[in-house]
Order: sequence, then structure tokens, then C-alpha cells
Amino acid sequence: MATVEKMTPAKKAAAPSVSQINAEYVTHLANKYWAPNAKNRLPFDPKVMEDVYEKEILKSKFAIRKIMLLEFSQYLENYLWVNYSPEVSTNAFLMSICCIVNEKFRENVPAWEVFKKEPSHFPFFFKCVMEAVLAGEEAGLTLKEQTVLLVFLDHCFNSLEVDLIREEVQQLISLPMWMCLLPSRLQQELKKVPKLQKFWNLIKKKFDKMDAGAAEQARKERTFLSSLIQKFLGVLVSIPASEPVCMDRVHYCERFIELMIDLEALLPTRRWFNTVLDNAHLLVSCHLSSLVHRGKEGHLFCQLLDMLKFYTGFEINDQTGNALTEKEMTTLHYDKITSLQRAAFSHFPELQDFALSSVAAVDTRESLTKHFGHLSPNSLHRVASYLCLLPELPEGEDTTYEKEVLLELLVSRHERRISQIEQLNQMPLYPTEKIIWDENIVPTEYYSGEGCLALPKLNLQFLTLHDYLLRNFNLFRLESTYEIRQDIEDVVWRMKPWQSEYGGSVFGGWARMAQTITSFSIVEVAKPNIGESWPARVRADVTINLNVQDHIKNEWQGLRKHDVCFLITVRPNLPYGTRFDRRQPFMEQTGLAYVRGCEVQGMLDDKGRVIEEGPDPKPKLRGDSRTFRVWLDPNQYQQDMTSNIQSGDEDPYETFNVIMRRKPKENNFKAVLETIRNLMNTECVVPDWLHDIILGYGDPGSAHYSKMPNQISTLDFNDTFLSLDHLRSCFPGYTIKVTEGNPELQVFPFRITFPDSNKSDKGKKRTADEEMEVKEDKNLIVEPYVTPNRGPYPYNQPKRNTIQFTPTQIEAIRAGMQPGLTMVVGPPGTGKTDVAVQIISNLYHNFPEQRTLIVTHSNQALNQLFEKIMALDIDERHLLRLGHGEEELETEKDFSRYGRVNYVLARRLELLREVGRFQESLDVPGDVSYTCETAGHFYLYQVISRWEEYMSKVRPKQGKNVEVQAVAAHFPFHKYFANAPQPVFKGRSYEEDMDVAEGCYRHIKKIFTQLEEFRAFELLRSGLDRSKYLLVKEAKIIAMTCTHAALKRHDLVELGFKYDNILMEEAAQILEIETFIPLLLQNPADGNSRLKRWIMIGDHHQLPPVIKNMAFQKYSNMEQSLFTRFVRLGVPTIDLDAQGRARSSLCNLYNWRYKHLGNLPHVQQLPEFQVPNPGLTFDFQLINVEDFNGVGESEPNPYFYQNLAEAEYSVALYMYMRLLGYPADRISILTTYNGQKHLIRDVINQRCAGNPFFSQPNKVTTVDRFQGQQNDYIILSLVRTKAVGHLRDVRRLVVAMSRARLGLYIFARVSLFQNCFELTPAFNQLTARSLQLHIRPHEYYSQEQPRDASGQPDQIIKNMPEIANLVYNMYMNMIQTSQKYRQQQQQKIAPPPKPSGNEKEPVSSQDQEPQEETPMEQDAPEGETISEPNSEEAGEMKDDEKTSDHAKMPEHPGRDSDSDGDDKGGEKDL
Repeated sequence: MATVEKMTPAKKAAAPSVSQINAEYVTHLANKYWAPNAKNRLPFDPKVMEDVYEKEILKSKFAIRKIMLLEFSQYLENYLWVNYSPEVSTNAFLMSICCIVNEKFRENVPAWEVFKKEPSHFPFFFKCVMEAVLAGEEAGLTLKEQTVLLVFLDHCFNSLEVDLIREEVQQLISLPMWMCLLPSRLQQELKKVPKLQKFWNLIKKKFDKMDAGAAEQARKERTFLSSLIQKFLGVLVSIPASEPVCMDRVHYCERFIELMIDLEALLPTRRWFNTVLDNAHLLVSCHLSSLVHRGKEGHLFCQLLDMLKFYTGFEINDQTGNALTEKEMTTLHYDKITSLQRAAFSHFPELQDFALSSVAAVDTRESLTKHFGHLSPNSLHRVASYLCLLPELPEGEDTTYEKEVLLELLVSRHERRISQIEQLNQMPLYPTEKIIWDENIVPTEYYSGEGCLALPKLNLQFLTLHDYLLRNFNLFRLESTYEIRQDIEDVVWRMKPWQSEYGGSVFGGWARMAQTITSFSIVEVAKPNIGESWPARVRADVTINLNVQDHIKNEWQGLRKHDVCFLITVRPNLPYGTRFDRRQPFMEQTGLAYVRGCEVQGMLDDKGRVIEEGPDPKPKLRGDSRTFRVWLDPNQYQQDMTSNIQSGDEDPYETFNVIMRRKPKENNFKAVLETIRNLMNTECVVPDWLHDIILGYGDPGSAHYSKMPNQISTLDFNDTFLSLDHLRSCFPGYTIKVTEGNPELQVFPFRITFPDSNKSDKGKKRTADEEMEVKEDKNLIVEPYVTPNRGPYPYNQPKRNTIQFTPTQIEAIRAGMQPGLTMVVGPPGTGKTDVAVQIISNLYHNFPEQRTLIVTHSNQALNQLFEKIMALDIDERHLLRLGHGEEELETEKDFSRYGRVNYVLARRLELLREVGRFQESLDVPGDVSYTCETAGHFYLYQVISRWEEYMSKVRPKQGKNVEVQAVAAHFPFHKYFANAPQPVFKGRSYEEDMDVAEGCYRHIKKIFTQLEEFRAFELLRSGLDRSKYLLVKEAKIIAMTCTHAALKRHDLVELGFKYDNILMEEAAQILEIETFIPLLLQNPADGNSRLKRWIMIGDHHQLPPVIKNMAFQKYSNMEQSLFTRFVRLGVPTIDLDAQGRARSSLCNLYNWRYKHLGNLPHVQQLPEFQVPNPGLTFDFQLINVEDFNGVGESEPNPYFYQNLAEAEYSVALYMYMRLLGYPADRISILTTYNGQKHLIRDVINQRCAGNPFFSQPNKVTTVDRFQGQQNDYIILSLVRTKAVGHLRDVRRLVVAMSRARLGLYIFARVSLFQNCFELTPAFNQLTARSLQLHIRPHEYYSQEQPRDASGQPDQIIKNMPEIANLVYNMYMNMIQTSQKYRQQQQQKIAPPPKPSGNEKEPVSSQDQEPQEETPMEQDAPEGETISEPNSEEAGEMKDDEKTSDHAKMPEHPGRDSDSDGDDKGGEKDL
């Protein structure tokens, strides 16, 4: 491992290994004083805590490895906080607590839980931190320690949702902090908002009444941030301009600016703080500081400063929180300048010119500097004090400020700012080499979480929708930049660019995803659009030579319109044949000079025209040379040309020599960025009831249906309830009043009228922990009704729901049918999809005119939904699926746009044939079944008239009854319904027969209404038009993935797409921005959004969206989904509480994470959940795996973790289960790392592939990829032996534990995982059982009976070589038994043979055995191949055999130093 550590760059924090943990001083102390499993802990000793701080933390300069150890050993939970009190509080105590809390934030584990349990001393502790951070050196704290305290404060300000923290922090950032303002500035601010003056007077009164101590404390709190700013300015000034600088000072400054940005970017903190910050002139001081001019050390500081400048001038009204429009911003700017001009005119005659100029002439930086530059410092001070920026200058005294400070103060306040949206529109969407390799913006994979970064953060609240979109835009752009960087580096390394002898470039390698450019030329630069300064479009031709294998050539020729490629300039400086070192910086080695993005328009044919995409066959091109026409980014082109002309920089467009493509699935970033940018340019209309919740303000429950003004009192639940008893059980606590007295008629479907509950809080009925004691109407009026007869044919009967929903599921369905926001938390196996499908079905029937949009994260989830929707009573002509995923739907039907068009056209012909048959049955002449139009006339003139005449005959006249026979006798359509089940009319009662007659007429009427709907398809001729009509008019339920919505928003809005309801599945796995875009796929009607319902179903206790770069994931919190953020904000959720997937014992491994997760009855009753797993003693087991040949985990590449012992053990257990007869498709092998996944696949290919006894398991994949899927038996490898790694994320643990239905077998290093605080609830249950695998090789899979306790004892497997031998011996036995069985078959012995008991001892001969073999032996060919599979296994035993295999795979574990002894022993045991 030492070599690996040397290889990796220093930035990666090396995680401590178990052996290091055990050898550490800290661990010895922990075992005595605070380790969770320590026996007889010693009492608290402050000396120990001081020692740990001095020796471990301070001495190591706050080394992450040391702090990780302390945090992991539960130092904070079991030692620091439980023993903290004002009496023992010291600097070391404070610092220790702050270090561990910061470490918890760095690791992304919950940090405040321990304080919430024991909150009493927290206020005192927080005051101590405030005093320490201000006292600094006087309190004996170094700058490094003060930086730690700053980071702690920043975490506090970012945790305002925690009540404990909010109570402390609120004192620092409320209106009273304005006591730090200049008196003149204070008056000016109070005048702006009249009611503030009233509040201010109250505050002063209160303050005057306080006693001295309280007043002093209040003053400290109110001036805290202001004093902190002054302290920071002191540190900033101490940084010299050119001499060497102590980096601790720079880090302090960076962290301080980060704190300022976070305070400015949250409305509750910004409201009062923004004015205080402005009053301190922090930005001016920073801009003029020497740190800004130090290139290397000041680079990150400058980037942070730009962010702070952006937020201080953000387009928002600080008091009301409303976003300011372009016009309001301009007005504010003009007001500032004109007030300055007035001041200049009346008090400063030397500024006469300035005062009389127009605003546009004087509001640039240049002209302001020109007008004010010649004034003396004293005059400048007087101007500033007149504007309430500085205190009055006393008569006869000179100012103490530098002239450049005073000038910058005035200029920066009054210069014209380019608006945020203009800045955004001028920004290129493709990253260039400057951004791609800037580690402050796009950190490498080695980001350890220590430093701060110039990145936006996604927390709970946002200033405005514009701010919300902008932060997401920047992060999305940078996350895709990170992936692009990886692709470019990979491709360029593979191409091996070297310098040729003549100074040019040669490429010594090749890459599948890149080609060298033979020629490149710009072919069009279009004129700019009006009001823009960049070209409308820029197009270029790129020629490449495709002298490559055919399949790669086809990939290049298959580039589609809008695919993104990258143009790269490489100028290598290493001579031909040099070896590249991937660990050294990339740009210097490869000589990469430029990267520019482009978008493919198409390939050119031999005449130079773009080959258009479409159904026509593509022309065949000769030769290998191909030219692509591409669009370049006009903004980028304009910037490059400007710098070329102004600064004489090189023109990058004449230098490109490599073009790179990317995988289409990962390459949709540009379309998503364009979508977000378009959203920011349009008037974003989010429904009023959602606006504040999305930004994170106001009452989080305000969009719950119980608080919505348009709540619907009566709902038709259709087939949701299976019976009246089911309905009663779903509404405990309610009195059910049934309108129908006859018990026989009390059958579903039901309409339910709910009590009007707008005033009460009943919506929280089952989501709050305690029942709401509200005196309210608890009566439900239930009305059973009969669905109208749909016709005499069996297929007319509607499909019915068969699921007996639980009360919480019913609450979720009810909430989903009501207007508002519904959030359903669905733990594993609780029927999320069934609830979603029932909501969709109920909305479809209750509101036939409304349209519902379904959005999911993956195509797989969409397919599951669709398969269940098709089983319900929904007309399939109303279903539509957008995107490319419909190929995987397990059905003959095609729900894509063109599939639906074909369905409609086929259905039209089918219905017209019916019309023809109908016409014959009525003997009407002519061809009425020719088109939908003629059919419509036929219905109008022939069918309706006959029906009306019939009704007039059979409708009862006043006081006269109609004969039962008359109903059938007069019926006009007997001949048409001759093919229905006879007799159509039973003749039992008048009502029954009339119902049948009306059903028949409904059947006919439906044919003609459908044809009327399909009439448009006769008028629209092209497939595209027809598919658009389908999308906009015909479909009622439209489904797509969130990525498709983000990519195609522009097209959907153009088409006039409309919808009323959104249902999102897997909502906790969707990125924040990809959840938001689907809300805005339609143009607002009359300035309002039509959206009525938003239903989100997800589980925030399972894994979040995948973010590849650790920095964005942790530092920017980009992995937080909108669903998770809403849960954190306190939006009411409905938590499904009964699972039906797994055995209850397996459910206990993860149900502690949920509120009340129980089991559905069938989990206790069905036999498959009752009987044990054959051949295995336990239904779940944690098996300890020690090092094999001295090796535990290994890391061939960074983060590519492998563990050979666990891989071999997992596969051996799989082979053992297969030999007992377990079906391969019911076993999946999961692991927590990609490296291990590949290793296990290698081992399986080596041991099992091509051998019919074993074959491949259902899946070998990572836990993350397997989310949302399940299998009966899961074998799980946790890989790590040195540090817990990312399994510390409890969400990953929950997913891992909840994939198995019947059996879960985990291989891990137990000593490592059992100490992890976050994982204890699961690992306590796992470690309660034996940590060695217990098996029962005499049992077979097809046994279904419970286990006999007095039977054979368990066999205990001590280590991995032992099970390898066992499997080998069982296998050899099976082969022999199989051979004997086959010989007996060939001898044609009359009775079917059973292997006799005395045949061979090792195999217990059970009746099932031969049945197991018979299918097997059909697969294995004749005798000579029988020994073939065993040659692979023999490699386990004989070292010299099959050595070729060993090149592919590490030596098989069976061949251990002592394995010969094991062999013999193993055979005897068997």
C-alpha cells in the first residue's frame, strides 16, 4: 500500500487503516475513556482532553487523519459534550468540539444530534466561541485555530433549520445589529422603510431598561459581526505585497469571505447584514488589498471576492425579499447617480461638469474616475460623508483615509453594473481550458474537503428564483466540466501526442472517441441579432480521416444533429517515444493549448451539402475522409476574436488538431444549460402556492391540501377500495355514514364526501406523531354507486384494482387527488408504485379534462409504472411515453410518439370495419365506413334517430308499466350484437334489460366518439404533425424522464404543451434543477400557471442523485434533491408504513431509519417467508473476512478498491448455493465499490462461466446501481479493511440492507464496521449472530418444510479456502453421481434410478438429487466433457495446471500455504 500512497498526489486525505487505528495513541485512550465498546470506562479527566488537543491536534497542525480518528472513535458523543460545562470550559475544550463538528460536516454525517440531546450548555458554549473568535491572539489562539472557529460559525449560519442553532444565531443578525451603523446612515436607512423607525424605537426602549450585565451582553451580540469584520481587515492589512506570506493568514481571509458570502446569500441573514457590510466598506478594502494582487496566493481570494461582490449587489429588495426587475434596478442606479449630482451641484462647485452631465455620460468607471480623480482627499471625504458613507470630517482636520480608498468608495458605488441576465447571456456554455483545469472551480477527484472553494452552495433557502436557477446553472455546468475534463485527459493520454523531429505534432497512440483533424475552416459568421454584440451563429467544417475499424467508423458517421464534440489543440513538447506519467500534471506533459466546444449540424455529402436526418436512406460516401459541419458557440467566438484583435492573442480556431466526441448518454449538458438559461430569460411563473416553498420561506405546510382554498369535498375513489369493510379499516377514527341502506348494494365503487376542514389542521392526521385533538366533524358520507353498463362484450368490463391498500396508502392517494403539494415517503417495499398508479387512475377518472405528467429518474422506473398503469382501467389511447426508454418496456405495445400514432391509425381502421358491420346489420346502403367523417354522418342520421325512436317506445309513460319483453322486442340493433354472448337480454326484469340496452348503446356511442377524435389524423398527413397532435390534444397521461424534460423543454413549450398535474417517482434521486424544470414545461395562461397538483414520491433515506465530483457533492451540497430539501424544511410528508418485500427479520436491519415501518400481513403468513433458507443456517449473516495472504483491501487506481478474499468468498458462497439447487436468477452479488464489482465478475468468469452447473448470477453490480431493484438472495461484499469509506453514508447502508427478500449474506471486516457510530443500529443486529458462515450442506433448495431442530448439526466455515475446498468436493461428487445416473439411463434399466445410499459417503443421497442433475446433464455433453469444467476447479488444487488462467486472475485462494492439509480434512468432513 505504501507505493500507492506515494503515487497519489498529496491532496487526497489518506484514510487511516485498522492497524494504524489500533496502533494510535488515541485508540489506547479511547479504549480506556470513551470507546463505545470499552469495558469499565474511566471517569472524565480534563487533562486527557488537553493532552489529546495538544499532542494530536495542534502538534499535527490539524491533520485530517488525526481528527478523523477522534471523530470516528465517538470522542464528541461519549467524552467531550457529555462532560462539557461552564466550569471546565477551556480553549482546548472549545477547539476540540469545533474541530470534531467541522469534521462531521466534512464527512457529511449529521453533526448536531449530540447537542440536541443535551442542549443545556449550548448557549454558554456558543458565547465562548464568539468571544474566542474575536479575542484571537489575546486569548492565545493562533490564526489556524481562529480559522477553525470561523468554519464552525459558518456551519452554524448554514444550519438555521436546527432550532438550537437558530436561537443562538438570531441574536447576531437581527435589526438591533444596526447599532453599528454610522448615525447618519442609520437615519437614512430607517427613513426608507417607515415601519422600521417604529421597531427601532421599541428596541432602544428595551435596551435602555436592561441592567448593566444584560446590556453589555446584548451589545456584544449586536456588534459581533461588525467587530469580526474589523478584525478581518486587520489580518488582511498585515499581508505584505511581495514578501513571503504565511498561508495561515491567506486561509483565514478566504474562510472569512466564505462566511460573508453565506450570510449574503440567505435572506434571513442578509436582510440586516447587507447594510452593515456595506457600511464597513469591506469590498473596497479587499479590492485595494495587496492579497488581490498576489497572483498565486490571491487567486482563490479574488474568485471568492467576485462572488461576494455579486451577492452584495444582488437584484433583490432586502426588506421585502422581492426580486427586482431590470427596470427597478435601472431606477435605483439612476437615483444613486442623480442624488450624487444634486449633492455635487449644491455643495461642490468644482464638480459642476459632473453635476450637469447626463447619467449615461458619467456612470462608467472611466468617467467617474476622471471627474472625481482631481479632487483632494479632504473633498472626497466630504462627498462621502454627505452621502452618509463616512463620518463627518471635523473642521480644520485632514482625513485619515488614503485617496485611492475614498475614490474607489465613490466609484464602485456609482458605476453602472451589467445586469445579471446580460452577463449570463454573454457567457459561453462550453467550458474552455481555463475553466477545465482551474482547481478552485473544478476540483480534482482528490478534493479532501479541507480548503474552501469558489463555488455556490445549495442549502435550504434561496434569495429569488433567479438566484435559485443561477446557482444550479453554475453547479450543473461545473459538474459536467469535471466529466469533460476526465474524458479529454483520457483521450489525449491515449493518443500519445509527441513532438516530431521537425517540431510538429505526431500521435503515437489512438483513441476510439477522438480523431486527428486534417482540416478545419470557419464557413459562416452570421450578423448579430438586434441588441446583441455576438454573431447570430458561427459555423465551421471539420474534416477527419476515418481509417479505422468499421464499427468505430460507423460510430463517427452516426453522430447526430445537436451532438456535442470538443475541438482540441495539442502542442506536445516531449520528444517521440517519451513515457507519459499520468500522476504528473496533464497540461504540461501533453502541451494542451486550447479546448473549444461545438455542436454537430451534420455530415456533408460529396457535393458539400449537409445530410439531413430522416427516414430516407443515407447516401454512401467513398473513401475515408469525412467532413462535419458544426456550430461553434458565438459568445466564445466573439470573446476569442476580441482578445485576438485587442491583445494580439493567437487565434485558437486556426490551431485545432484533435476532435473528441463523447458518449451520447453523458453528453446532454449543453441542452440542459440552454434550458436553464432560457428559463432565466423568460418570466418564470411558478404557481403562487408553491413559490415560497421552493425558495424555502413561509409556512412549509402551506401547500398541503388541508390548507388549500380549492379543496374538493367529494371524491370518487373508483376501484381504490375492495369492499366497505376495507374502506372502514382505512379511516380509523371516522364515523362512516353509508347513503345506501341495503347491505347487498354496499359494494364498490364509492364516492366519499369529506368534512370541510379548511380551518382545521386535519391534513396532518396521520403524518404528525400524535393524533390531532381538534374538535371537528369526523363523519364521512360514503355513497356506493353503480358504474354504467359499458356493453354486452366481456372485454367491455373494466379492469379493477386488486390491491388492499393500507390506511396510510389511502391517505397518500386521497392527498394526491386533492389540489396542492403531496409528498410521499416510501421506504423499500412499501408499494410506492402502486400508490402512484392508483393516484394517476383516480385523477384520470375524476377529472377527465385534466392532463397528468409523469416524471421519473430512470427509464426502468417509468417502465414499471407503465406496466402497472396498463393493468388498470385506463384507455390506452390516452397514454404516451416520450424519450428513448420505451424500447425496454416488457410489452408488445409501443407507447412512444410514433408507436401511438400507429396505434391510432390501426385503431381507426378497426373501428371503421366495425362501422361497416354495423351498417350491414341495419341494411343502410352506401359506403359510410370510408372515413371518420362519413362515419360521423352515419351516426348522426341513422343511429341516433333509431335509438331515439326506440327510447320513445320503451320509456314508461305516466302511470303505465312497460312489458319486460318489449325492451328486447323493439331493440333496433339485434343483428349487430349477434356476436355478443347470448342471450343479450335476460328478460328477468325491466330495469335489468333496460340497463343492458343502454350498455349496448354506450358501446356504439364510444366507437363513434373515438372516430371523431381520430378525425384529425385524416387531415394531418405527416407523422411529425400527427405525433404533435397526439402530444398536445389526445394524450391524457404523458410520461418522460427528468432528463428528457430538461432537454426538450423548448420544443414542448413551442408546441403549446399543457398539463395540470405532475407526479414524480424516485423524487429523492433527481437533481434539484431537474426536479424544478418539469414544473415549467408550459407557457402560463394569463400570467398564472395551470398546475393544480404536484405529487412527489421518493425516499430521502436512500441514495441521492449521483454527483461524480466529491467537491460539488460535499462542499456545494449538489447531491441534495428538492425532495430532501423539502423534508428538511418541514413540508408535511405521508410516510408509508408497511413493507411487503422482505422477511421481517431482514426488515429490522433498516426499519430503525424510518418512523414506524412495519410489515404487511403476508410477510408473516406466506410459506416462502416462513421456511428457512435451505443449506444456510441463518436468513442473514455478517461473515468476517480476514486478510488473505496478508492482503485486505487494495487500490490499484485511486478510489478503485478491491478485496480478493471477499470476492473469492462471495463467489464460493454463490457456487455452493447453486450446487444446492438455488436458481441463478434469484441470486445477486452486490458490492460497494466499482473495483470490487469488476474483480467479482472476473472471478465468476474464471470459476463459473460456461459451466452449466453454475452459470452467471442474476446481476453482479454496485449497491448504488441496484437501488430500486430487489432479489430473493443477496450476497454483499463491503470491500474496505482500512477505513469505512462511503458506507458511512447511512443512506447507502439502507439501500444495501433492503435489496434482499429472503436471504442476505454480508462479507466484511467486522472490527472496522462495528465501531462506526452511524451504522450501529444495523451492525448490532448483525454482530449478535456468529461471524463465521454456518451452512447445512445436507439440505436442498426444493425442500419447503420447516427445519427439524434435532437434525444434523451446522457446519461452521472458518475461512475462505475452506469453503472453496468444500465447493470443489461437492462439485466432484455431483459429477460422479451424474455420470452413474447417466450410465444407468443408458443401460435402460426399467425403474427410474435412485442413487443408492451406500454409493459414496460424502454426498448425502436425497431424493431431490437426481432431479437436480437431470436438467444439468442435458447441458453437459457426453463423457469427455464431464472432466472439462473440473479442470478450472482443479486449478484450485494443482499449482501447475492451467497456468494461463493465472495470468488473468490472482492465484486461487484454495492454494494456501496450509491448503494441502485442508484438502484431506475437507474430504473427510464431507
